[in-house]
Amino acid sequence: MTSGTTAALPTRDRVDACPGAVQTHAAADGPLARVRVPGGALSGAQFRVLARAAVEFGDGTLELTSRGNVQLRGLTAGTGAELGERLAAAGLLPSATHERVRNVLASTLTGRAGGLLDVRRWVAAFDAGLCADPALADLPGRFLATFDDGRGDVAGLGGDVGLLALGPASAALLLGGTDTGLRTTPEDAVGLALAAARAFLAERAEQGGTAWRLTELADGVERVAARLPGSRTEPVRVPTAPDIGPAGEFAQNDGRTALVAVVPLGRLTADQSDLLAETANELQVTPWRGVVLPDLPDASAAAALAGAGLVVDRGSPWLRVTACAGLPGCAKSRADVRTDAAAAVAVGTLPADGARQHWAGCERRCGRPRGAVVDVIATGAGYRIEVHRVEKS
Repeated sequence: MTSGTTAALPTRDRVDACPGAVQTHAAADGPLARVRVPGGALSGAQFRVLARAAVEFGDGTLELTSRGNVQLRGLTAGTGAELGERLAAAGLLPSATHERVRNVLASTLTGRAGGLLDVRRWVAAFDAGLCADPALADLPGRFLATFDDGRGDVAGLGGDVGLLALGPASAALLLGGTDTGLRTTPEDAVGLALAAARAFLAERAEQGGTAWRLTELADGVERVAARLPGSRTEPVRVPTAPDIGPAGEFAQNDGRTALVAVVPLGRLTADQSDLLAETANELQVTPWRGVVLPDLPDASAAAALAGAGLVVDRGSPWLRVTACAGLPGCAKSRADVRTDAAAAVAVGTLPADGARQHWAGCERRCGRPRGAVVDVIATGAGYRIEVHRVEKS
């Protein structure tokens, strides 16, 4: 089992202040609310609630995050309580005390196409167990659980706690993105994942209680795993997450069709949100800022999605371009990076020959995805291109 120790563990001298739906973040363009969506799963009705709230309380857009969550920006002061009530009524805020720690990624299209088993049941049971345990409200807001159905798309995204299906009757427990060698049945998997979350909290407390992630603990993987019962087997290599997420048409196991629409820079207009909610009764937000529209009779809706500015073409440059908030959303940014990135895509002038790239308004490179990424960094007098850079942790 690979050590969880890093060469230089970060020193956290402040409490994790990751925003939530109730505890908003004071961004330069107004309060920002982040709504957790475990497994990225939303009903069409819930998507409409979010879209209407963005129009009535914020700047009218929805932002999709790399954890499959949804953000509302530019909120009007004093609307927080009404927003919370609306989210709770829609089933989007089951626990005010646990809302920031409900970060759960699930394999895209799980239970519908590909994979060794359906992990949607894991997502629902884990979220319920998490919210039912008062102690787990103390998890950091950056805590992440990943439930991979064996296709290898989310196991490598650096979850603190994870489950990786190895077959229809076996799953591996992952800690810090590493296989611990602990094995479980699909029926007992959620219980083990919850026990691992509690073990992380216990080890975190012993090491000062300031770490934001499991891998920030000294020997975190080994020490957390040692707190868990069960026999070990030889660990397997955890699949590397794909750099680019799915897009386009997919045949489901039941003969129906799923469409995956990528959202340029993760920002949805009100009209785009309405179109998505009208197209499918259920949706899944992906970690690559896309939206799955499953259970369709055919792929005929793809034309309307593309016409609305959503991407269903797997060859589109938008699958390789991400950006931070930039101006005016972030006071530290030196440029309106989203507008500049969109202009570069439109006229075909992306740097580095269109390689996978992240546009950042400052050296912090917020929102930078994992893996090999070209950095396009605003300097105040243009952009600096960094082709070779070690992945941001």
